[in-house]
Amino acid sequence: METKIEKLPENMVKVEIEVPAKDAANYYNNAAKRIAQYVNIPGFRKGKAPRNVVEQHIGVEKIKYEALENALPKIFSDVIRDNKFDVVTQPYVESYNYQVGQEMKIVAKLELRPEVTLGEYKNLTIDVDGYKTPEDALQKSLDNLLERSATTVVVTDRKTENTDIIVFDFEGFVNGEKIEHGDAKNYQMDLAHSSFIPGFAEQLSGRTLGEEFDVNVTFPEEYHEKKLAGQPAVFKCKINEIKTKVLPELNDEFAQKVGPFKTVDDLKADIQSYLDKQKEDTDRTNSEKAIFEKVVSNANVDIQQSMIDRETDELIAEYKQKLQMQGFTWEQAVEAQGYNQIVDGLKEDAAMRVKNSLVLDKIAKEENITLSQEDFSTKLSELSRMYQMDANSMLKQLSQNPNVLNAISHQALNDKVSQFLYENNKVNIK
Repeated sequence: METKIEKLPENMVKVEIEVPAKDAANYYNNAAKRIAQYVNIPGFRKGKAPRNVVEQHIGVEKIKYEALENALPKIFSDVIRDNKFDVVTQPYVESYNYQVGQEMKIVAKLELRPEVTLGEYKNLTIDVDGYKTPEDALQKSLDNLLERSATTVVVTDRKTENTDIIVFDFEGFVNGEKIEHGDAKNYQMDLAHSSFIPGFAEQLSGRTLGEEFDVNVTFPEEYHEKKLAGQPAVFKCKINEIKTKVLPELNDEFAQKVGPFKTVDDLKADIQSYLDKQKEDTDRTNSEKAIFEKVVSNANVDIQQSMIDRETDELIAEYKQKLQMQGFTWEQAVEAQGYNQIVDGLKEDAAMRVKNSLVLDKIAKEENITLSQEDFSTKLSELSRMYQMDANSMLKQLSQNPNVLNAISHQALNDKVSQFLYENNKVNIK
């Protein structure tokens, strides 16, 4: 097999391939035999019809297409190996000339991985702002524990307060028209933690049991339902029940109920240990990020637009999936934010993701960092814990999608490179 290579812009190469006539004929004959195995030809058992009969029944062009389908993977594999090409996508056949008994001629284009020139990536010194645990973090954690263990008591002798839980009926109107799905009976709301329209919960404070009243609010400008965005609304409400929270006392008995603690001091020590670990983990994450950002900024790589476009398409697909999980559609997002604003932002992210990936791969190659079975198993265990699945069951599911398995392997390798960079650079936590 002979090849002629021509370098093109944007990390592309044009390859002219000439396959010897003998090999081309073998590909054709084998394709004809394979097709004959599955085609009913009158007067012949399957697979027994002569080639000329198969050609008359099926057509020469279809046999050629079958021959090419089976020949191209090996042909391209040989071309890539012999020329030591590092391709990033499947080769694209631009044209071919396939006449039985003659050399097969193929013109194809291959997209190559951009060359990465690493700058300094070891023995750097980087300053990172340390994470500061809020001074009231311990107290807030205790308050949250008490809040979760609170009981509720029905109140009948006073007005509602902004810390109460109330049960009420409501019915909403905009411009005199009832809001679709904007009503409820015996709806329970924690006034201190309401996710309703801003200003709604505040107007429920200071009300009496059985009181009927109007709540006037304005929907936010960015509200997901376009026809309601920015519109003034009136909600007719009635208080059915008032409940107040009763917090338990913070004592040794409470500490023993919420965990394996004997005293309140044991509980506080455990919370403080968690907060310290949180700071340590945050500082580590921020340090790894700062190191990597510096290493990437030191590197030089000329990325072709086609790689960024493919990554952008993947990000758009991920974005659509997230919208769907949140109950929105792509069309709603485009209407609210604008197509160009969404896509332009995703293109920037795509360009950065591509560069990050190329730099990580280059460092792995330079430092001979490889992925072991143990590394993959560790990553799989992390994911199984995250999604609360058995590791073997997850592997069985993922095995049905090789692309996902490849992505997990790549992420595991990236983790090893990040660990290498963290160990071979110095960080000053300020």
